[in-house]
Amino acid sequence: MRAWAIVTLMLAMISCASPSRAEDGYELWLRYHPLPPAQVTLYNHQATELIAGAATSTQDVTRSELQRGLSGLLGHTVSLSDHITHDGAIVVGTPGSSALIGSLHLNTQNLGSDGYLIRSVMVNGHAATAIVAQTDVGALYGAFHFLRLLQTAQPIEHLDLRETPRLKLRVLDHWDYLNGQVERGYAGASIWDWWKLPDWRAPRYTDYARANASIGINGTVLNNVNAGAIILTPAYLQKVAALADVFRPYGIRVYLSIRFSAPIEIGGLKTADPLDPQVQAWWHAKADEIYKLIPDFGGFLVKANSEGQPGPEDYHRTHADGANMLADALAPHGGVVMWRAFVYSQKNPEDRAKQAYDEFKPLDGRFHANVLVQVKNGPIDFQPREPFHPLFGAMPKTPLMMEFEITKEYLGFATHLVYLGPLFEEVLSADTMARGNGSTVAKVIDGSLEGHPLTGMAGDANIGTDRNWCGSDFNQANWYVFGRLAWNPMQSSRSIAEDWVRMTFTNDQAFVKPVVDMMMGSREATVDYMTPLGLVHLMGPGHHYGPAPWDASESEADWRPVYYHRADHQGIGFDRTSTGSDAVAQYAPALAAQFNDVKQTPEQYLLYFHHVPWDYRMRSGQTLWHELVAHYTQGVEDVKQMQETWQHLDGHIDAERYRQVAAFLAVQEKEAQWWRDACIAYFQSISGLPLPPGYAPPQRSLTYYESLKFQYVPGFSSW
Repeated sequence: MRAWAIVTLMLAMISCASPSRAEDGYELWLRYHPLPPAQVTLYNHQATELIAGAATSTQDVTRSELQRGLSGLLGHTVSLSDHITHDGAIVVGTPGSSALIGSLHLNTQNLGSDGYLIRSVMVNGHAATAIVAQTDVGALYGAFHFLRLLQTAQPIEHLDLRETPRLKLRVLDHWDYLNGQVERGYAGASIWDWWKLPDWRAPRYTDYARANASIGINGTVLNNVNAGAIILTPAYLQKVAALADVFRPYGIRVYLSIRFSAPIEIGGLKTADPLDPQVQAWWHAKADEIYKLIPDFGGFLVKANSEGQPGPEDYHRTHADGANMLADALAPHGGVVMWRAFVYSQKNPEDRAKQAYDEFKPLDGRFHANVLVQVKNGPIDFQPREPFHPLFGAMPKTPLMMEFEITKEYLGFATHLVYLGPLFEEVLSADTMARGNGSTVAKVIDGSLEGHPLTGMAGDANIGTDRNWCGSDFNQANWYVFGRLAWNPMQSSRSIAEDWVRMTFTNDQAFVKPVVDMMMGSREATVDYMTPLGLVHLMGPGHHYGPAPWDASESEADWRPVYYHRADHQGIGFDRTSTGSDAVAQYAPALAAQFNDVKQTPEQYLLYFHHVPWDYRMRSGQTLWHELVAHYTQGVEDVKQMQETWQHLDGHIDAERYRQVAAFLAVQEKEAQWWRDACIAYFQSISGLPLPPGYAPPQRSLTYYESLKFQYVPGFSSW
């Protein structure tokens, strides 16, 4: 009786335990934890044995990943085999590497190097699933897709999937310095331990590669665009080569940010003029040196003549001159140059938003074939919301590469829950009208609008040494959605969010739906409590933490919040119409006409394009001042609703991750209130208007908010 009582007590304790084991977020979305029994029973009949080669390093990691995923999800080891013996086999490979796959005669034409098929087939009377590609890397991508189907509890008995990426280069840009700092990084130090490389290759590097390959990312820029030239010295190139060795089986190439003045700083030359023969020879020799160590090296990322960085304009040359010189050095090896269009300086004090267009539009068609111009999604700088960059659609003869910021420099760092999928989708689906209706940004960057074969998307990474990689669990979703949209920029950010929630947490619909809804509304909430109605760049100077719309302390005018909102007693907003800076003229004529007219401008961009009186009547019938206060207040209310949603989900996932999200939502609610109150207090002091009826006044005085100082803000590096 005593033994039976003990057993009964243990069973009761188990039944009351959390439905998931304690977790720390390290596994990301590659959580191969056992599926519910009913799902396991179904899949057991459809995943009975695995036929996958291991003749190459990529084949080996593909087979290992499938073994790892299937055994974890199904709770038992799926046997390896050389041939199909009964129903439910999974066959993976290429026609060239597998006679069995060759005998299936599947149409692999036009899959390219990264595409794949997942097809339900019959082999000698046995039902099987074939994952087939033209290359080993394509088969690896297909294997991850197949595992995703299982993780998200999708049916797999009648599959007929064909996937090819719409973008050739799908790259993470790391803003990591060689001393371990990460600029705008909110998840700890750099994961690259340069001191221990090349001799110690940490297991985390392999896990990093697995995570990227699982979402189709095929390139990584290891160092910061503001970094020095030392990365190009022989000792560091050996370290880079070690990382390249780890990443290669996963189809990931390494790239380096280079300093344009490297021939002077480490080469002993007196000039870095791109038209100087000695400079050209130095870069050719450096490229030869790199490719001898790293035969599949991807190429260079360059920030030049921006924010004090050296560049070709120092020698009265153009961006095209500089990019083409580097491109010529890389071309014999198949490398590319990603030349950033982020070129802000005091050359154009009239309107910072215009400078990139003014410098690059005249150079359209002058870049060599292996050059992409990398353009940020908007003309200012990764704001919570801004219109798409006018260069998209304006350079038909030049491949343009999208640059998104995954790390949330202006969106609450790691503690605010802000899913960036809607932001990315909003930009990608925006119509440039460059070739009439339907000329979306996505069609510009995927080459379909102008027929460019070289295409790409870059994301500024949010990865660090924190155990959960990104500083919070929900920040992982932004890494994930970037990779999925880089593969296919036409996808729905909602469907991607649902996949991520199911893979990261649970397939329980009672959890999935409210969390996806919360994610999809999170970005709009953030816009409301930070920068509603087209306002931009109201963040604290330098570190960009918290509100500071009053700040005018920066030495450069276009780094000051007051430069952007231009609030005065009469109104608020930056006049970019034909009577102001005329930035509207950089868009296609139909869009320019729309943005030039205050009545036609979408209200979400109103104060970006227009200086509007405080008593201007909005479409709601309320005044601008009333609407501004309403948006700031609604942003706070939305965060409170997110908190309430999360409170009702306790018990659906492991306690550790649940508690951290709850704590961070509390931080977000507190800081959203701070944003709301500080901005309303400041703009009220400028407008002189009373608060609209029914709205609470700020909790503190404007003097209090202006007095706040923050010396050690994470992610802020001075270069």
